[in-house]
Amino acid sequence: MSDTDTPKTEPARARALLSTADMKLLRRALESYARNTEDREELAKINALHHRLGTYVPASE
Repeated sequence: MSDTDTPKTEPARARALLSTADMKLLRRALESYARNTEDREELAKINALHHRLGTYVPASE
């Protein structure tokens, strides 16, 4: 059987791993952690992650 004999099927549609509510919860957890850390390097990483998560969750929600 050659490649031309097999039917072509499209891959299944990808599903979201995290819901909008999950993203909001993660952002709130990061905010809380950021308020309690004094490590400036860690805080920079937290701020960057918080910002990236914010691109997926509108601030108005």
